[in-house]
Parts: sequence; structure tokens; C-alpha cells
Amino acid sequence: MASSADTLVTAPPAALPRRRKGPRRKARRGRAGYLFVAPFLLFFAAAFIAPLAYAAYTSLFRTRLVGGTVFAGLQNYREVLHDQAFRDGVLRMARFLVTQVPIMLVLAVAFALAIDSGRLWGPRFVRLSIFLPYAVPSAVAALMWGYLYGPSFGPITQLADNLGVTAPNLLSGGWMLPSIANIVTWEFVGYNMIIFYAVLRAIPAELYEAAAVDGAGPVRVAVHIKLPALRPALGLTAIFSIIGTFQLFTEPSIMHTVAPNVINRSYTPSLYAYNLAFTDQRLNYAAALSFAMGAVIVIVTAAFVLVFSRRRARS
Repeated sequence: MASSADTLVTAPPAALPRRRKGPRRKARRGRAGYLFVAPFLLFFAAAFIAPLAYAAYTSLFRTRLVGGTVFAGLQNYREVLHDQAFRDGVLRMARFLVTQVPIMLVLAVAFALAIDSGRLWGPRFVRLSIFLPYAVPSAVAALMWGYLYGPSFGPITQLADNLGVTAPNLLSGGWMLPSIANIVTWEFVGYNMIIFYAVLRAIPAELYEAAAVDGAGPVRVAVHIKLPALRPALGLTAIFSIIGTFQLFTEPSIMHTVAPNVINRSYTPSLYAYNLAFTDQRLNYAAALSFAMGAVIVIVTAAFVLVFSRRRARS
């Protein structure tokens, strides 16, 4: 007869209930996250939000010879809308945008495709050579090109004289905007090329293998695989270029010292705002003009994003 000890079945220990994370623990983790982000938020508020708020506050006042600084409301903004110099500067930058930016982006895409093709000799040297102008400060680049453009002793003029042809005056009124566009293009083609080249290097190798199986050549691969992959990067660089165009300041201000009769004090909106604030001491009006320029940038950028998104959705 079996003993009772043999018939005993040891019951498994009961599983202990899991402790649920209470709201206090979640709150502590949330506070820890805010503490990690706090240094950036403080710096962002001090370096960006506070100056904007002060400029917005300043734009609502006006300084008079008699009576001092008085509240003007939106009077400065109404004056900006009727400022012909401001409108001329905005239209000039719009012409700059529709000519310089497409040329710059097309060159950047072409260089990126050429380097990514693997058929260039010394691709690293070529990539570095194209990117190197971006490392040159804008002021130095403008001074260098101003010397090259010189109508009397500039190398371009001397080369044209040696070839027996007449070189155009690249510092004249008709050539100044293309001359500045050339400087900006020289500076930023390499920057945009690096962005496009990084996108091309991230394309999965399976797509190239499938194209090779289908018998696609280099041109078809570039048109049907590489260029569609570049569309988001093209949109991003175009937005950066739109913002940078309407904020153009360094190159015109340096070229003003070379050709003061061509570049006036309101050649670009940023140069106009600078002269109003620091030459004329019209800080209130300059602040209002800066916010009006910001509104123009937002409107143009939003219109581009809307058109670009619709075309991308259709394709």
C-alpha cells in the first residue's frame, strides 16, 4: 500500500501579482525628461523667443523728436506696405530666387549623380573640391569675387583683353544681380551636393540589382531610381534656399563697398533693415520691416510646400 507521503502532490507556489507602475513613478520619469530638455529650452528661449518678442514689442512704438517714444500700434506696418524701397528689394530677391536657386540645385544634382556613378577619377578629391567653397566665409568670398570682377585690374578683364575681346562690366547695374548670384552659387553648390550625395548613397542596393536584371542602363537608373529618391531632399534644399534668398545680406553689403553707386542702401530687405536700424536709428520701423519680411518668407515657403506636395502626390 502506497504511503500517504507518496500521494502528496506539491502545489506550485502562487504567482505573485505584478506591481503596476503608479502615477507617481510616471510623473517622476516625466519630470526627469523635462530636466534633460530644460537646458536647450532655456537657450532657445533666450536666443530666439526673447529677441523676437522684444522686436515685436518694439515694432509697435515710434520715436518722435517731440514727445519721445509713443505707442503707434500698426502704423509702422502700414508704412512698410507703402514703402517703395522695401517692395523693390522684395521683387529683386524674387528675381534672384527664380534664377539662381534652380541653377544652383541643378548643378548640385548633376555633381552628386556624377560622383555617385563611380566613373569619375578621384571621386573623393572631386567631392572635396566642390564642397570646399562652402567652408569659405561669405565675406571673404564676396571680397575675392569683387576683386575678380574688377573692371580695371580684375583678372577677368585682363584675360578678356589678352584674348582681344571686351569683357562686360560685372559690377554695373545690369550685371550686379547675376554677379551676386554667381557668388552664392559658388558657395552653396557643394553644400547641397553633399545632401544629395548622402541620399543617393542611402538607396538600397536591391533596387540597382533589380534594374540590372531588367536591363536598365545608367541613364534609366538615374531617371527612374535616383532622381525620384532625390525629391524629398530637393524640396528641403529648395526651402532652405528660399529662406536664404530673402535673407541675403553679406554679399550685397560687401559688394556695396566695391560698387557703391550700384548697390544702394535698400538693395535687399535685410540690408535695408540694417541701414534703418543702425544708420538711421529707426529701430521701431526696422523691427516692423523685419517682421513684414518674415511674413513674406512664410507666405512664399508655404506656397512652395503646397505646390511641391501636390505634385509629389500626383506622381
